[in-house]
Amino acid sequence: MGHVIRALPKGKNFRAFAVECKDVVETVRRLQGLSPVATAALGRALAGVALLAADLKVGWVMLQINGGGPLGEVIAEGDAEGNLRGTVQNPSVTLPPKDKKLPVGLGVGKKGYISVIRDLGLKEVYQSSAELVSGEIAEDLAYYLTVSEQVPSAVALGVLVDTDGKVLAAGGFLVQKLPEATEEEVKELEKVLKSFPQVTSLLSKGLSPEEILKEVFGSIEMLEKREVRYKCSCSIEKVERTLVALGKEELSKLLDEGKDVEVVCHFCRQKYTVTLPRIKELLKEITKKEEEK
Repeated sequence: MGHVIRALPKGKNFRAFAVECKDVVETVRRLQGLSPVATAALGRALAGVALLAADLKVGWVMLQINGGGPLGEVIAEGDAEGNLRGTVQNPSVTLPPKDKKLPVGLGVGKKGYISVIRDLGLKEVYQSSAELVSGEIAEDLAYYLTVSEQVPSAVALGVLVDTDGKVLAAGGFLVQKLPEATEEEVKELEKVLKSFPQVTSLLSKGLSPEEILKEVFGSIEMLEKREVRYKCSCSIEKVERTLVALGKEELSKLLDEGKDVEVVCHFCRQKYTVTLPRIKELLKEITKKEEEK
């Protein structure tokens, strides 16, 4: 099982996060039948949202990316417990490699936005977005954090896919500048990252998230280590709440059609069936609540 860490580089004014999530990405690939380029794109998004969620004490965070490319919308979610899930609108899209690499930027596109939605258990959900700069996801996330949240950031994300489509490596890291960081420290970090190996090459060699951050900074102080796993939050109760939200008129139409309602979760492909007798019960519950008001 993979894990994400939160750390402070010793003697430097930055904070850092790193994640290894191969098993999560492979699980999603199998569940959704993802093509190699879809696997790479969604895998990067899952690694990115895992890094964002590593800073949560409660709640969840969602990453939405839609650049107008053939893959369509890419969505990844992570919560404070280390649970991850994600989906891509067009999972079967195939694109030929470019310079022996999967063309994620071409698949995602860059005529659109990257959005981050955070639910911290408060009354309101926080949402912000920024224009895409490359469609490569790591650069787009770094740009979003720097521009929309005013936190200068560097992000590296990677997914290595085998010739048979299986995921060989997946993960990444995020480094953020603290207010006390000097211009010299920033320039030194930029120099290190400019010649830094691809994150997938390090993961493929067996380096852990801790070891990757040590490669960047030399030494770190571990603040937290958290397991990450694939887990979908769908349920029959959520499906029924969605049906109730449609209102009496729509539920009545469903009854008139005389068929059970089948709903398939976009994330895990779990199928849920709401029978006609249950739809009648939901309709009665709505009517009763209206009468009690």
